Amino acid sequence: MSSHFLLSAQARTLSLKAIYKGGEDKAYMTFRRLRWPETDGEPVCPKCGCLDHYDISTRRRFKCAGCGTQFSVTSGTIFASRKLSFMDLCAGIAIFVNAVKGLSALQLGRDLDVSYKTAFVLAHKLREALSAEHKDATLAGEVEIDGAYFGGTVRPENRKEDRKDRRRKEHQSTERRVVIVMRERLGRTLTFVAKREAEGVKLAETHVAKGTKVYADEATHWDDLEASFPDAGRINHSEAYSADGANTNQAESYFARLRRMVSGQHHFVTARYLHQYAAEAAWKEDFRRLDNGRAFNRVIRLAMASGVSRAWKGYWQRQKYTAKAG
Repeated sequence: MSSHFLLSAQARTLSLKAIYKGGEDKAYMTFRRLRWPETDGEPVCPKCGCLDHYDISTRRRFKCAGCGTQFSVTSGTIFASRKLSFMDLCAGIAIFVNAVKGLSALQLGRDLDVSYKTAFVLAHKLREALSAEHKDATLAGEVEIDGAYFGGTVRPENRKEDRKDRRRKEHQSTERRVVIVMRERLGRTLTFVAKREAEGVKLAETHVAKGTKVYADEATHWDDLEASFPDAGRINHSEAYSADGANTNQAESYFARLRRMVSGQHHFVTARYLHQYAAEAAWKEDFRRLDNGRAFNRVIRLAMASGVSRAWKGYWQRQKYTAKAG
């Protein structure tokens, strides 16, 4: 009997022990190598693209010989103005990719010995970088589409006579949102957050190529898919989970991961940032067969290719420490 991939030695190609044993200099060179792979880690001016530079070794910065701009390996990226050491950043990213069902900011902060606020922002910056993996992608081939609601749970009152029918719209929280997933079979996963699952029809028309075989469940709002995708396949879950190739099993697999992430790790996710948790679950579902060393490198490359985060740079200063943490 074959074992799960994550149980195999092939899944473990990076460890925290190796990161800390390598030290700060090796971690720094890892960032240089992954930001500038074409020059094998040699700096490229982000302003003019010049390769000639002067080293400011005492500050780990460079000065462009062409335009005179000073820059560092993280200038203009999602890690701009970082305070953590490169070694701690590497460790944080390794812990993040190893947590295949998600990781709470509290646990990440304890593992790195940093404040909750630092860990919270770091994790969200990584999620923002991951969302760029399939940005503006168009799905084709065979695609499954489905939706699931998150948040908005209203706890029942203690006394029976005080309880309200929580199924009614007026008794539901404004935090209630639906995550709509579109997933290529053995391919990419796209996620969206909306107020109603029926909005998935318009999203499919935008992000799924014409002629694609689209599979959905028996919900009546998916009937409108047939106007754009005449070859749409439907499965009635009250009768079977799969019939003649029609199923949404891979979409359900994604939701199984996301639900474990939300309920098991984070416990509470605000509607404002639900799209980032959904994107994290999609990335980890798509690359679940990637060993942790390559996943680590891929995340750093995505972070180095992502610009300064307008949502997360200076987050706590803008929020006056009143933001709800997911």
